[in-house]
Amino acid sequence: MTTTAVILAAGLGTRMKSALPKALHPIAGRPMLAHLLASAAQVFDRIVVVTGPEMEAVARAAAPHPVVIQHERLGTAHAALQASPMFAEEDEVVILYADNPLITPDTLRRLRDGRGQAGLALLAMRPADPARYGRVLTNVRGDVTAVVEWAEADAGQRAVGLCNAGVFCARGADLARWLAEVRPDNAKGEYYLTDVVALAVAEGQRVVAIEADPAELRGINSRAELAEAEATVQARLRRAALEGGATLTAPDTVFLSADTVLEPDVTVGPHVVFGAGVSVRSGAEILAFSHLEGCVVAEGARIGPYARLRPGAEVGQGAHVGNFVELKATRLGAGAKANHLAYLGDADIGPGSNIGAGTITCNYDGHLKHRTEIGKGSFVGSNATLVAPVTLGDGAFIAAGSTITKDVAPDALAFGRARQVEKPGGGSAIRATWVKRR
Repeated sequence: MTTTAVILAAGLGTRMKSALPKALHPIAGRPMLAHLLASAAQVFDRIVVVTGPEMEAVARAAAPHPVVIQHERLGTAHAALQASPMFAEEDEVVILYADNPLITPDTLRRLRDGRGQAGLALLAMRPADPARYGRVLTNVRGDVTAVVEWAEADAGQRAVGLCNAGVFCARGADLARWLAEVRPDNAKGEYYLTDVVALAVAEGQRVVAIEADPAELRGINSRAELAEAEATVQARLRRAALEGGATLTAPDTVFLSADTVLEPDVTVGPHVVFGAGVSVRSGAEILAFSHLEGCVVAEGARIGPYARLRPGAEVGQGAHVGNFVELKATRLGAGAKANHLAYLGDADIGPGSNIGAGTITCNYDGHLKHRTEIGKGSFVGSNATLVAPVTLGDGAFIAAGSTITKDVAPDALAFGRARQVEKPGGGSAIRATWVKRR
């Protein structure tokens, strides 16, 4: 038996008030759709994504999974029906929503396996505030007899705490048949996926509800709900980091991306932000108020406080990146130090080198980026300006305040600054002009 997940991703997200399709709004640096794809890929053999017309960006985000297009947005059942040619009669099929991205692989497995001998299984929840969710009605055996939308429910039905999450699992042949039989007999004139419950019950099929954590099953239809989902995912990521052996000294102030890698014995201080693509190796320390993205921090390195590592930064074993230092596309060798107030862009800095305060690698000429190469064991004095492309040999010594425009040989001492001139009495003469201007 093949298992197939169909993800409905044709929504425009009108309530988000955004030109970006709803499925592409990010949570922890990853589009909603990508979160659900990652979970579904751990459970199902095949994934099919349903998009709307002119939603090429969503199709790209769905790759390499096949995409079908719902050319007319006529409701959720109509959207799922578009995918029916993609699954076989004997497939186990689950219908999911791109704007319901927090469902865990464990819950998806419970839904898939929980269908058992039933004809249809659905995910249900008991939120603290049932609000306007559809209510799941059951009989004395606990089997589902109906799903009633809030607007059509009477007072007794609205008092029911079990709510529908809209996620269904059935055999391919049954699901395709029910989807084709759904009719738009409602105020909006749309084909609703929830109507398959009534069709299954009418055939005498058993329908079961699999309960899950409401935090997993919340839909995201507004910016406020997106922020709530972000908080949920951040809590998961922090918990996973702590359980994985990292230390977060103030967890609630640390923000992680979905792909952040923190190895055991990493220490992260308060108010640190991890963008996409960060790996921090064992024993490294990230101090407060630092921002990292697209970078690798090696074993025992120390970053911050107030440091910024941009994409392409690689910090070597035991190296230091201090306060108000920014690295971009720069490799800082093992044991090298840039302890404060420096911009190091497009550079290779050798092991054991020291970069003084105020150092700048001038990597951009207004058209192209150029690299700076600094050999091992070099010393760059404070307020040095290195105009790329330029190479400093191993053990080179750059005097403070120098502007270096030419290569420096290994072990050489380079000055690139004007000779100091002193004019006796010059200070008094300047102050005298101030008096005259009063």
